[in-house]
Amino acid sequence: MRKIMPIQEIKGDCALIHSGGPYGENLAWSSGKDYSTTDAVKSWVNEKDNYDYSTNTCVEGQQCGHYTQVVWRKSVKLGCAKVACDNDAGTFIICNYDPPGNYAGERPYEMLGMISEM
Repeated sequence: MRKIMPIQEIKGDCALIHSGGPYGENLAWSSGKDYSTTDAVKSWVNEKDNYDYSTNTCVEGQQCGHYTQVVWRKSVKLGCAKVACDNDAGTFIICNYDPPGNYAGERPYEMLGMISEM
């Protein structure tokens, strides 16, 4: 069983730097103290419009990797942490996914037929 890093190891410097660990990882920062993990996940899911399922790519010049990790069908374990940044510099949120997603050439999920086709 793999363990996710202890909350004490998550620094309050608010540097949006990926840990390089064995998990899929999304990071978020907000200048506000009231920013929640729900807010962070909503911001990542809002990238859905930037994802083209037919080509399995992001719209040119846009991000969609946070969205594809959130919906990655094989990621079944999730751990998130919220940390107050040093010197009241906002809020840092990290979510780790196991197993990780966003593998080149793989789609995050399978499209099922339209209900009207059934």
